[in-house]
Amino acid sequence: MYQRKFKREHKEEKKHSNEQNPKDGSNVKSREAQKKKTRKSYYQREKEKEAARQGSTWLENAVNKISEKMSDVMAAFANYVRDNPKIVLGILLVILIIVLLSAMLGSCAMVLPGTTDSSLAATYTAYDEDIHGVETDYRKLEKDLRKKIESTKELYPDFDEYEYELDEIGHNSYELITYLTVKYDDFKRKDMNQIVQKLFEKQYKLTYTKKSEKRTRTVEKTGIRWVFDDTNPDGGYYEPYLYEEEEEYTVKILKVKLDNRSLGRVIEEMGLTAKQKSHYDLLLLTKGNKEYLFADIYSDLEDPEDYHVPGEALSDAQFAVMIAEAEKYLRRAYVWGGSNPTTGFDCSGYVCWVLNHCGYHVGRTTAQGLRSRCAYVPVSEAKPGDLIFFQKTYDTTGASHVGIYVGDGMMIHCGNPICYTSINTKYWKQHFLCYGRIM
Repeated sequence: MYQRKFKREHKEEKKHSNEQNPKDGSNVKSREAQKKKTRKSYYQREKEKEAARQGSTWLENAVNKISEKMSDVMAAFANYVRDNPKIVLGILLVILIIVLLSAMLGSCAMVLPGTTDSSLAATYTAYDEDIHGVETDYRKLEKDLRKKIESTKELYPDFDEYEYELDEIGHNSYELITYLTVKYDDFKRKDMNQIVQKLFEKQYKLTYTKKSEKRTRTVEKTGIRWVFDDTNPDGGYYEPYLYEEEEEYTVKILKVKLDNRSLGRVIEEMGLTAKQKSHYDLLLLTKGNKEYLFADIYSDLEDPEDYHVPGEALSDAQFAVMIAEAEKYLRRAYVWGGSNPTTGFDCSGYVCWVLNHCGYHVGRTTAQGLRSRCAYVPVSEAKPGDLIFFQKTYDTTGASHVGIYVGDGMMIHCGNPICYTSINTKYWKQHFLCYGRIM
C-alpha cells in the first residue's frame, strides 16, 4: 500500500517539477537527491502519525485504568463511611478546626498591630506625677475660689445684706486629664499652668452684683405729751411715751453668684476635631488605663492653708521644732529619691531631713529603714511627733510610705506636693501599717 501511494505521489511531484522547469532535464543528480528527500519526508510523516496513534491509545488505556481504580477507591471509601460514621465525622471536625485556626491566626497577624495602637490610644501618656500635679493645681484654684466666696463680707464690708446663689464647686478629674492628653499628649505639669487657668476660668464664673432696695418698716419712736394733774401746781406735766411709725429706708445688697458650667461642657466647646473627640471618648471610657490615679495618695490632699496644727500640740517643744522645720517645705513637689531641698524630696527623704534637723540622727534611709529605728506605738497611744507608716502604696515589702503624725487625724508628708493630709480617708485606712516612735 505504501509503495503504490509513493509512486502516485512521485509521479505527481515529477509532473509538477517538469512544469516548473521544462528546460532542466539534464540535471540528473539534482532530481535523484530530490527523490530521496521526498521519500524520507514521506516515511518520516508516516512514522510520526503511527507514534501519535499509539500514544493516543496508551493515554486512553491509562485513563481507563485510573478511572477503574478511582471507582474502586470511592466505593471503598463510601463503604467505610457507612460502617464508621463517627470516626469519619471526627476526622472532618479536626480538619475543620485546623482550617479555622489557620484563618484566625492569619487574621490575628493582621489585627495585632492595630490592637497595639488601640491600647496605646486608650492610655494616658503623661507621667503620673505630672498628672497628679495638674490635678492638684486645678483643685488649688477651686479651693481659692471657695475661700474667696467665704470671705465676701471681709472683702465687701459696706453692704447691709449678702445674697448667695452658688453652684457646687468640683470637677471630673478624668475629664481634665483626658482633655490634656488629647491636646498635648505627654504633657508636663509646668507647661500646663496657663491651660489649666483657662479651663478653670471657662468653667467657673463668679459675679458680684450691687443693688439697692427701698423698703418700709415699723419703728418705735419716743414722743412727749402733756399729762394733766390737778395735784401739780402747773396743772400737769410732760412725759415721754412710745409709739410706732412706718418708715422707708434703703438697703444696700451684694448678690454673689457662682456658675459652674461643668468641665465636661467646657471641653465640648473647645473645638476638638472629630478624631480628637473620638480619642477623648475612648480615654474617658478607659480612664486612661489608670483607674488608680484619683483613688490614691494624691486624691486626699489638704491645702496647707486649710489646716493648722492645734496649739496644744505645739506645747511639746520637740514637736514644735519638728513642725517648724517640716512646714518650711510645704507645696514642694514630690521627687523620687529626693532627700534635700535642692534636689527635692520623696516621702522618706523628707522625713529623714526633718528628723535630722530637729535633734535626731537617722541619716538617709527608706520608709522601712525608719520603721526599724522606731518603737512600736499602739493606735490609742499615738501622739504628735510620732511617725506613721503605710504599706503597699507601691510594690515593695514592709513600709512603703511614711509621714509625721500631727494629731487630730492628720499627718504632714511628702505626697505631691508636701502637704497636710487626713489619715482617715478610705485610701490611707486601707494602707495603714502602724505608728512608730523614734528611739
